[in-house]
Amino acid sequence: MSGTAVAGWNLGKLGEWTDPHPFEVTRERIVAYAAATNDEHPAHRSGDLAPPVFAIVPAFEICAQPTMAIVPGEVIMRVVHGEQDFRLHRPIVPGDRLVTRAAGVGVHGRSSGVVLVVKAQTTTEAGEPVVDAYMTSFFRGASLDVHEGEEPPAHDAPRGAELGSVLHAYDDDQTQRYSKASGDPMPIHLDEEFAKAMGLPGIIVHGLCTMAFCSRAVIQTCCPDDPARLKRLAVRFAKIVQPSETVTTTLSDGGEGRVAFETVSSNGNVAIKDGLAELRRPEVRT
Repeated sequence: MSGTAVAGWNLGKLGEWTDPHPFEVTRERIVAYAAATNDEHPAHRSGDLAPPVFAIVPAFEICAQPTMAIVPGEVIMRVVHGEQDFRLHRPIVPGDRLVTRAAGVGVHGRSSGVVLVVKAQTTTEAGEPVVDAYMTSFFRGASLDVHEGEEPPAHDAPRGAELGSVLHAYDDDQTQRYSKASGDPMPIHLDEEFAKAMGLPGIIVHGLCTMAFCSRAVIQTCCPDDPARLKRLAVRFAKIVQPSETVTTTLSDGGEGRVAFETVSSNGNVAIKDGLAELRRPEVRT
């Protein structure tokens, strides 16, 4: 890795892990996240089992540290969430005491901006793996002629027979509720004038909220009796979504326990591309 800053980008911080960040999982936090994502599954609404995308909650704050260390300050607010990939080793449940560490593992200049890949590892205090996550951020309009480290992980799958489609709507206060439950304070999701100043048409929905809607569609369609069968969920955020829109997630058989999906908003934009869910085999009960 380079040990110097390049045009303000501190590439010497690539591969440098943060200190472990502790997080205690409570039933109340699980219930709040389920409510913020309109999740009606009984295990999630009761707080017995965390929804899959709740995995971002222990990791979000710590993922910001390598981002802030690597990306120039004047570029930070141009960020949009590019891709997200969760590898769920085991369910998150109330009473878990988790620790998360994160590192920037790749920086790549593109024609219209710069991609930063951050990896987060969440374990129990005893070191048992719980979640590995890759968060890919895209900094619009930034310029950097560099390719260092890991590319975002691939998560495409063949699209076989259609399994179904699920329609979801956002509430008027969805972004405010999601911000509070997830710990994501980005003003492009909360402040209309700020969002417009950033070149957006207004407040946009958190990509991870839409991803949570996708996880609801996967579980509803493929494993409603055992949502813990979901072991991987990965997406590419292709277009912004505003709270006034609805989204439809269409799921297809990807073979070998995989489900491919795509989410289209009511204005015709593909909001999420290259969606991939991987499922554990169902338990055989005797």
